[in-house]
Order: sequence, then C-alpha cells, then structure tokens
Amino acid sequence: MSTKRSVLVTGATGQQGGAVAQALLSKGHVVKALTRKPESTAARHLASAGAQVVVGDLGDAASIIRAAAGVDTMFLMGNSYEAGCEAETSQGIIAADAAKSAGVGHLIYSSVGDANKKTGIPHFESKYLVEEHITGLGIPYTISAPVAFMENIVAAWSIGALRQGTYAFALPPRRVLQLIGLADIGAFVTALVERRDQVFGKRFDIAGDELSGEEQAKILSQAIGRTINYQEIPIAAARRQSEDAARMFEWFDRCGYDADIAALHREFPEVRWHSFADWAREFDWRILEGGTSAV
Repeated sequence: MSTKRSVLVTGATGQQGGAVAQALLSKGHVVKALTRKPESTAARHLASAGAQVVVGDLGDAASIIRAAAGVDTMFLMGNSYEAGCEAETSQGIIAADAAKSAGVGHLIYSSVGDANKKTGIPHFESKYLVEEHITGLGIPYTISAPVAFMENIVAAWSIGALRQGTYAFALPPRRVLQLIGLADIGAFVTALVERRDQVFGKRFDIAGDELSGEEQAKILSQAIGRTINYQEIPIAAARRQSEDAARMFEWFDRCGYDADIAALHREFPEVRWHSFADWAREFDWRILEGGTSAV
C-alpha cells in the first residue's frame, strides 16, 4: 500500500463523506471524522470502524483548524440542501481558508460534475465559487466532481414510488444521464489521497455509468425481481418543489453531464467502478419492505 495518510473528512456522517471515511479506513488510512453531532448513530458507527470523531462546524474556522491538527490531507464537502447555496459557499470558503491556516498538505474538495461550465444551476454555482477560491489559495488541491448518485433511486423523495413499482424522475424516458455510486466516490477520493502530488491542481468529473430512465427501470426490475415502470415527472411539478432542482433537470435534458467515463476508468484502474447494473445487483432491496429510505 502507499504511505498511510491522516485525513480529516468533513460531512463524515452523511452519505458521501461517510463513503469516503469508510473507503479510507478500509485501506488503512487514519481518519478524523468531523461532525457537529458526535453522539449521532452515524458518528458512533464511524468510531466503531476506527475513525476518530472530532467536533466541528464548517462555519467555525477555529474548530476546523483544531480538527485539522496533525493531518496531512483534508476532504471538504458542503451540503446546499441542508445549508442553502449561499451558506454552502460561505462555509466552503471558511473551511478552505482554515485548511490553509492549519498547514494541510492536500485539500480535496468535492464539487459536482460540470460545475465549471456555467450551468446556471444554483447548487452547482455555489460549489464552483468554492472551487475558484481554492484554486487561488496557493495550496495543493484536487477537485473531485461527481455526477448524480445512483443512491438517489432509494432516497426519501423517490423510494415511496419505487415501493409501488414506479421509478419517477423529471427527465424524458430515453434521456441518458450519467450516474455514480457512493462507494465509487469513496474509492476515488481514496485514490486521490494515495496519489497525492500526482493529482495536485487537477479537476476530475467522475461517473460510473450513463443510461436512460427506461434502461434504469429495466435493470431495477431484474435486480428487485418485479416490474418497475419508468414515469416522467413534469418539470412544472418539480418546479413546485424546488426551482433549483427544476433548473437542474432542465439542464440534464438540454446538456447533461459529460464526464469521459472510459478515459477516467482507464486512468484510475484501482477504483472498482460500478455500472448501474452492478450497483443494483449488490444493493439490499429489503429496504423496499420497510418504511424508510436507505439514504
């Protein structure tokens, strides 16, 4: 294995940060898991897996500097859905500045695919503002920019319909969308940690597969063992829930993510890239028998 690294992981009790922390731990790296809620179930699980749970808040520079003491790498991510876009940008900038003040030798920032292409999507633009700030800090950095999560299929807003045999999404049935599994994000960030100076100053759009809603529904039917039908949600209905999300869906239909999947997978063979079919076969679909979402 490469040199053992000590990594401060923000968002460690969430989906993406949790996947990163688990992947790093599985490769023998030392993980400090930053959280505002050290007594949460997710934090306790990380502690039992070997992570050092540390208390901190992205809006509190002093807490980030304290948490970053002794680490050589930091994984930084925000959450616009929880904090809002303006707060996500503000917190990202504060945390990045704190990483510099703490002398962190490698800052890995999690953005979103194509955020650097003026999409006009609020939560893409908020992340890109943080990217721009980081590139001007004069510290070693890498940008990891994942596309849509495969796990969105089983998120709170979609699992109810899935239990009824419907995969509902706000795109035409045959419109292709790039996707990535959370485990692959964790493995990719771990690869960045291990490659270190080989990836300084680089930005990577990352994806595992690309396929249409109809194709996803067919794969889900096979994996779950019963028919799943695709249903297009009208943009107007999506807009009533969220203007930000509606703009994203419109951009998906008009442009969409454009990660070079083949080149990415060749460049990072150490990541076990999952196709959507791989992910669906491995997922525990007993979640459909319960009353909550998986993520």
